[in-house]
Amino acid sequence: MDKTIRTKEYARFIEKLRKARLEAGLKQIEVAKKLKRPQSYISRVESGEYRLDILEVKRFAKVYGKSVDYFVK
Repeated sequence: MDKTIRTKEYARFIEKLRKARLEAGLKQIEVAKKLKRPQSYISRVESGEYRLDILEVKRFAKVYGKSVDYFVK
């Protein structure tokens, strides 16, 4: 198992997360407001600096109108 959070698999997950935001027509600041987090949180998530847990993934999925499976299959 890799000792870094920057695996290829996680990079694909982050790309799907960003793509879902764009497909939903949302800016980072809009997502931040919906999640009641600062815009910097969204930026850090999308850059891979911050690793999400499954509960956070569920919140993003709800905002983007996607199932959790979209991000993790």
